[in-house]
Amino acid sequence: MSHEAISVFDMFKIGVGPSSSHTLGPWRAAGMFLQSLQNKNLLSEVQSLEVLLYGSLAKTGVGHGTDIAVQLGLSGDDPVTFDVNNINAKINDIKAKKKILLDGKHEINFDPNEDIEFLFSETLPYHPNALTFLAALKNGEHIAETYYSIGGGFVTKETSTNDKAGWALSSTPSEIILSFPINNADDLLHWCMKTGLNISEVVMENENAWRNETETKKRLLAIWQVMKDCMYRGCNTGGILPGGLNVKRRAAALNKKLLKDKVYTDYDSWLNVIKQGGSDFKYILDWVSCFALAVNEENAAFGRVVTAPTNGAAGVIPAVLQYFVIFCDGNKEDKIIQFLLTAAEVGSIFKKGATISAAMGGCQAEIGVSSSMAAAALTEGMGGTQRQALMAAEIAMEHHLGMTCDPIQGLVQIPCIERNTMGAIKAITASQLALQSAPDYAKVSLDGVIKTMWDTALDMNSKYKETADGGLAVNIPLSLSEC
Repeated sequence: MSHEAISVFDMFKIGVGPSSSHTLGPWRAAGMFLQSLQNKNLLSEVQSLEVLLYGSLAKTGVGHGTDIAVQLGLSGDDPVTFDVNNINAKINDIKAKKKILLDGKHEINFDPNEDIEFLFSETLPYHPNALTFLAALKNGEHIAETYYSIGGGFVTKETSTNDKAGWALSSTPSEIILSFPINNADDLLHWCMKTGLNISEVVMENENAWRNETETKKRLLAIWQVMKDCMYRGCNTGGILPGGLNVKRRAAALNKKLLKDKVYTDYDSWLNVIKQGGSDFKYILDWVSCFALAVNEENAAFGRVVTAPTNGAAGVIPAVLQYFVIFCDGNKEDKIIQFLLTAAEVGSIFKKGATISAAMGGCQAEIGVSSSMAAAALTEGMGGTQRQALMAAEIAMEHHLGMTCDPIQGLVQIPCIERNTMGAIKAITASQLALQSAPDYAKVSLDGVIKTMWDTALDMNSKYKETADGGLAVNIPLSLSEC
C-alpha cells in the first residue's frame, strides 16, 4: 500500500484532453525527459531522438493523441498554459519540416512518422502505459529513459527500485509530513472521529504541509474556474468531434433546448437563467447530463479540462458540483472549496488502495472513482456526516464494479462521453441514499469496495483495459464512422 502524501492538486490537474494517462501523462513524461537532459547539461548535445510507445499507449495512442502530446512535451510546451487552438498548427509544422525544437532551444531532425514508434505487441512489466525516450548524442553515446503514465496524469520514471508494488506510487516527495496521515478510508474516519473535523477540514489541514490555506483556497477556486469555463464552452460549441467516428456534439443542442429561447450573455447570467427554470426532476436530470456531456465533448476535442481524477472521467465532478451550485444552494466559495477537498481525498484513497488508471483497472477505475469522489463531496456539502459521506462513496463505486474500458477506435468518445452523465447521476443517487440512511446500515465499507475493485481489476481481461481489443470496440458495425 502506498504511504506517499498526495495533494488535492495531484488529483485535480489542469491539462489538455482527451486522456490523462494517454495524453497528459506522456506530455509530462516528455517534459521530465527534457529536464533530465538539462540536469546533465546534455540537451544541446542531442543529435537524434526516438520515442517508443508500449502496450496501451501504442494500441490507443493515435485516438488519444499520445503522439501529439509527446511532440508538444518535447517542444517544451506546458499542458496547463499552452493554447489548445495552436495544437494543429504546431504539430503540422513539425511534420512538414521534419524538425523539432527541443525545449524550444535545440533543433534536431525529427520525423514523427519514423521517430515515434507504436509497439502494439510489446508491454513492459510495471504498467501497460509505458514510453521510452532514446537519445543519440553528438559524441556517439546513447541515453535511454523509460517512464510510466500510471493514470490521472501521474508519471513515474523507471529506476532500479521499481517493482510490482512500486510503479503505482505517486512521485510526490516523501519528505512531506502530514498532520493526519491517511492510507485508507478507515484512517480518514479515525482522524475525523478523533478531531471532530469533517473530511474537508482534515484534508485542508494536510494541505498546509505544502502551502498556506489562503493559497490552497485560491488554487482550488482556479480549478473550479477551469471546470466552469470548460462546461460553458461545451454548452455553446456544436459540430463534429475529431477522430473519424463523426460523433455529433450534443451538449450545445441540449443547452439551447432547455433554455427555451431565454437569453444570457455570460456564465453568471447563464446560471441564473438555468436556475429560473425550476426544480422539476426531469429538468434537473437533463441539465446534469448536459454539464457532463459538455465537459467530455471538450475533452474529446483536445480542449482544456481538469483531471478529476482523469480526463476520461473529467465530466462527473464538474457536473455534480454544478448541480450542487445551481440546485442545492451551493454557490458559495467555501462550499465549492469544501466539495473539491472532500472529492480529492476520496480519489487519493482509491489511488493508494487500487488504481485510477483504466489501463490497469478498466473504466471502474475512472468513471467509478470519479462518481465515488463526487458522491462523498456532495454528501458532505449537503450536511451529511463523515460516515454518510464515505457511505455515499462506497455506494457509487459498488455500482460501477467491473465496468470495462473498451473505447471504439481508441477514441475517448463512445462510450466514454455518455458514461460521464451516468457517473454523475449515480453520484447524486448515492448521495441521496446515504443522506436518507443511518450510517450503520452500510454492510460494505469503502475500503472493502476499494479492495474489491482492485481484485476485479486484476481478474479483468486485458482486452477490456483501454486497449480497444474487446467489447464495444470490436462489436460495432464497421460503418459506424460513416454514420
